[in-house]
Amino acid sequence: MKFSIITVSFNPGEKLLLTIRSAFAQEFQDFEIIVKDGNSKDGALEKLKREDVVQQAIIGQKLKLIVKPDENVYDGMNQALEICRGDYILFLNCGDKFHDDKVLARAAEEIDKGRESLESEAIIYYGNTYCMRTGSMVHSAPKITGFTCYRNIPCHQSCFYKRDLFQKKKYDINLKIRADYDHFLWCFYQEKTDFRYMDFVVSDYEGGGISETRENRKVDKAEQELVIRRYMKAGAILRYKGIMLLTLAPLRRWIAESSSLSRVYHGIKSLIYH
Repeated sequence: MKFSIITVSFNPGEKLLLTIRSAFAQEFQDFEIIVKDGNSKDGALEKLKREDVVQQAIIGQKLKLIVKPDENVYDGMNQALEICRGDYILFLNCGDKFHDDKVLARAAEEIDKGRESLESEAIIYYGNTYCMRTGSMVHSAPKITGFTCYRNIPCHQSCFYKRDLFQKKKYDINLKIRADYDHFLWCFYQEKTDFRYMDFVVSDYEGGGISETRENRKVDKAEQELVIRRYMKAGAILRYKGIMLLTLAPLRRWIAESSSLSRVYHGIKSLIYH
């Protein structure tokens, strides 16, 4: 099996249906969907199971539904990882969706083309992301470097991970917001993962996630500092902080998150990358 698509939910409302429908709409159908739910009470699971395509998928084991408590979203992801069978894993959060119905077909083509030139079995394919909240395209860096890891890694929903990477290390559930960041940096620094950029949009990201709420900004910053010190040398951290200061990072972040200015900002970033 080529892909495992994991969606973690808890009282997601209509968002779960939106996400799962976008998966079943894909032209490329060699995938499984794993929905890990933390005992939702809002009726979302009942609505999901009433969908004809979902009923058929559950019978054919194309969709697996796990309903049991978890400590946090990363614990839910780890539980779903235990039963994955796909060669590559994509995490698609509730409210997010595939950008169009050809995403998995394009990804499969890139993976098949790149297989002959792989330097290692550990690999992540990643693409671009459309932010629905700001209406802007977020272009990922075409090359992953130490500074990329410090500044801004590709959006989690636009990364296809080789399953082997999670067999060696799952998410650190002690981290509330930055466990996916921790795993990405582990892949880069410790596992020496081979990263491949795909120049197309993978996912439409809802925006306004847990890390973007005002009350969690301090937690997010503290966890980021913890993670970078796990993997980066002190000299590199100091150098990267200096670069961010000189390039007015707080101002650029404000522009990037502005619904009126973000399109211009990400458009300029795309031109620089290309």
